[in-house]
Amino acid sequence: MTDLSTFSRLESEVRSYCRNFPTVFTHAEGAVLTDESGRPYLDFFGGAGALNYGHNHPVLREALIAYLQSGAVTHSLDMHTAAKARFLETLDARLLKPRGLSYKVAFPSPSGTNAIETALKIARKATGRTGIVSFTNGYHGMTLGALAITGNQSKREGGGISVTDTSVMPFDGYLGRNVDTIDVMRRYLEDPSSGVDAPAAFILETIQAEGGVNVCDMDWLRRLQRLAHDVGSLLIVDDIQVGCGRTGPFFSFDGSGVQPDILTLSKSLSGYGLPFAVTLVKPEHDVFSPGEHNGTFRGFNPAMVTATAALDTFWADDTFAQETTRKAGLVRERMESLARRFGGEVRGRGFIQGVAFDDPKAADRIVAGAFERGVVIETAGPRGEVLKFLAPLVVTDAQIAEGFDAIDEAAEAVFTKARPVSSSNGPEVTA
Repeated sequence: MTDLSTFSRLESEVRSYCRNFPTVFTHAEGAVLTDESGRPYLDFFGGAGALNYGHNHPVLREALIAYLQSGAVTHSLDMHTAAKARFLETLDARLLKPRGLSYKVAFPSPSGTNAIETALKIARKATGRTGIVSFTNGYHGMTLGALAITGNQSKREGGGISVTDTSVMPFDGYLGRNVDTIDVMRRYLEDPSSGVDAPAAFILETIQAEGGVNVCDMDWLRRLQRLAHDVGSLLIVDDIQVGCGRTGPFFSFDGSGVQPDILTLSKSLSGYGLPFAVTLVKPEHDVFSPGEHNGTFRGFNPAMVTATAALDTFWADDTFAQETTRKAGLVRERMESLARRFGGEVRGRGFIQGVAFDDPKAADRIVAGAFERGVVIETAGPRGEVLKFLAPLVVTDAQIAEGFDAIDEAAEAVFTKARPVSSSNGPEVTA
């Protein structure tokens, strides 16, 4: 058995997830992780959204192994390869043309935050402006440009320097249901004395994953695009965590009529957990000159191979999206049951859902209890108050039921322990 002290002795203190899940995982398949003792854990975390098709999906694994064994190109910078051509053609055929979308594809370095940095640079060069409007509770990555547009204070402070050229505006619902935040923003931007200048771009996640599973209304999104264009700004949609089928359809904004000027994808784009990111930009905003933005690992061909296989396997028609939506109904029922029994608000759409508990410490305690019972699940929100479901989209009905049974037990233990009980010897005590 692995000595866990190896990690505490040699790995940086910055490690985080392993503190919540203190075991050594050795195998994974579908929605199940297995540790070195042979104990299985249901995965309701899905690699923070990087494993929408589960661990080691056999179709993707076979495509990857065949490619590697063929001696094909692995690393190519931005040189032409057959794998890249196939990915671009499949992306266009499966996703863009059916939606009437036209984008040029920029390949940044392979992380989502690189896709965001690319989007910000394009927007600034295309418009000649420097400012960016982001939103309360937004999260866009850990590099400095992405940190500047991230809401969480502790993450911004981790950069060690001040972050500038951004303005934070209230997300849909942030000021309460009776306040239209599009009207608030329009007031700021149309008043020449408000102190807020028209930005190069507005950037948002349609569902704020790390920020607490906050969902924007589609009409609000349409009106945001209209506002952006009215003031000469671009609209950037960050679909890194909530794209690739997480909400049911491939893009989180599908059905809204919105066509972002710039769109970022990563996480589950490779379909296999391999690092991969793209920034999609409308042709009229494709303003970089050759080599003006680059990265050593932007030509990671194995990820292009698995991404192509994922698009061909899951997105040839709408069957997979419909099945995800059906199973999301089962998740919603269990989330609503938790909220009714223990006090909380259900949030989310599709396969990103959460319960914001009235007790802000409850979610962390439920996570610990769920892990003891064989379920890996995480929290979200500014205070970690939201229990966030982010399972692979391939999880079965039976696994959903089994996982939520364990979560129910964990929640019952948390709230029973916290509930005051009567004492025959005096005042109420805590059990």
